[in-house]
Amino acid sequence: MNAELIIYTGDHCHLCEQAKELLRPLLQQKGVALREVNIVADAALQERYGLRIPVLLLPDGREKDWPFTAAQISRLLG
Repeated sequence: MNAELIIYTGDHCHLCEQAKELLRPLLQQKGVALREVNIVADAALQERYGLRIPVLLLPDGREKDWPFTAAQISRLLG
């Protein structure tokens, strides 16, 4: 795997769980890794993403806020 998506999440975030489940088949198909970053312990991340999680950070630096579909992410990954 050479590409990586980062998903910003929080504790007890059901939307984050939904997002990860939605992404799982796409990630396998595209050969992309998913790294989860919990924002709870980082004040700067809480400030930036606290009201927006889950948020995906794409390999090219673009961000995609929830809600998103697997098809949208597939197009963004190219």
